[in-house]
Amino acid sequence: MKYLHTMVRVSNLDESLDFYCNKLGLKVTRRDDREAGRYTLVFVAPEGQEECPLELTFNWDRENYDEGRNFGHVAYEVDDIYALCEKLMAEGVTINRPPRDGWMAFIRSPDNISIELLQKGDRLPEKEPWVSMENTGKW
Repeated sequence: MKYLHTMVRVSNLDESLDFYCNKLGLKVTRRDDREAGRYTLVFVAPEGQEECPLELTFNWDRENYDEGRNFGHVAYEVDDIYALCEKLMAEGVTINRPPRDGWMAFIRSPDNISIELLQKGDRLPEKEPWVSMENTGKW
């Protein structure tokens, strides 16, 4: 068995691509506009890890998607969790679970998909402002 991808439905493709690519730093690896099915598939992945994509599915006919906690979350290992969270906050992304422990944080996509960020290697030493930050919303 081989892992292929995880799919999430998105309600606004441009907003989602801005979040996943411009803010989170993933790269588009493939895009398929399927006129007959009235949907677009965009695969995004971390640089050098194209074999582990996230499939963004955009249905052209509007649907309201309830956020399903049964989905769980998508997780990415990051080189410096503090630097990435700082960058994301500067770009307007809410850090739902700050990296108080120097190891784990949670954010949400524009469609409320939970994204877990995990520090690569050992935990970073705890530091402010992260240690004192409260959780925001749910993750």
